[in-house]
Amino acid sequence: MKLDDLEIYKLSLELSENFWEIFLELPKQFRFSIGDQMIRSVDSIGANISEGYGRYHYRDSMKFYYNARGSLYETKHWLKLLLMRKFISEERHGVLLEK
Repeated sequence: MKLDDLEIYKLSLELSENFWEIFLELPKQFRFSIGDQMIRSVDSIGANISEGYGRYHYRDSMKFYYNARGSLYETKHWLKLLLMRKFISEERHGVLLEK
C-alpha cells in the first residue's frame, strides 16, 4: 500500500486545504498570529503521518503517528479559537470538527 492510498493521509490533506481556505479569509493582521500557527499545526498532521509511514521500524513509525495525533489536538484548539473569535460560523466549526 502506498502513502497516498491511506485514508487517514487523504483526510489530513483535505483538512489542510479546508484550513487554508480559512487562512485566506482571515483579516491580514490575524494571518501571522492565529493563522500561521493554525496552518503549521494542521499541515503537521499529514507531515508526521508521511514521515512515520516512511520509517522502517515500528517504534519509529509510532513516534510520528503520536506526533500527528498531538498536532490534530492542537488544530482542534485553533479551530475552537476561530469559533470563539467569530472568524468561522458554528456550522463550519461543526463540519471541520467532524473530519
